[in-house]
Amino acid sequence: MTRDLATTLAWAGTGTRLCASAIAGLSEQEYGAASALPDWTRKHVVAHLAANAEALGNLVHWARTGEETPMYASPRERAEGIERGSRLGADELTRWFTESAATLAAAMAALSDEAWRAEVVTAQGRTVPASEIPWMRSREVMVHAVDLATGLTFADLPDGFLRALRQDIRARRGRDAVPEVEGSPAEVTAYLAGRPAAGVTAAGGGLPPTLPPWL
Repeated sequence: MTRDLATTLAWAGTGTRLCASAIAGLSEQEYGAASALPDWTRKHVVAHLAANAEALGNLVHWARTGEETPMYASPRERAEGIERGSRLGADELTRWFTESAATLAAAMAALSDEAWRAEVVTAQGRTVPASEIPWMRSREVMVHAVDLATGLTFADLPDGFLRALRQDIRARRGRDAVPEVEGSPAEVTAYLAGRPAAGVTAAGGGLPPTLPPWL
């Protein structure tokens, strides 16, 4: 499917609200509990999302000004920032997530048509038009909203987003590396993303091979 800018901006907003709802009211103990991602607590996930908003804001700045502004100074700096964020108190971490998400949303809303066409470079070294930034953000907030393990599942995400995500994952993993599987659209998407999936089977029957986490 074609991902248009208005749709991906809306998905980014929806995912942000889902994350905000997931962490609202969590106690300090609940915030520090395990997420659905190996070795990461919920605090790690939220710190990653806050840092990601700031990093994508760097790309928005790049697109707006032409000043080369990488997402992160280095992979090590990215990892250390997440670890520092995971040690914040619940209120401070929630405030970082909320403020960074709002700042990114406002910066994207202010971009001109010309700026959206400007080329930027992702943390993985891909050169993309700035119009990819809302899609990059929507993937993060939607998938990690589920990873927060507060009861949200892939079935709670918009159908159009799930279709776009399946296409994106297959393209990035490489179609030869992704087996054909059967199951509900939401569970197939979870499987492709390397998350727990119920009722997904290989095309010929039986359990498909396990895929590593994506994102």
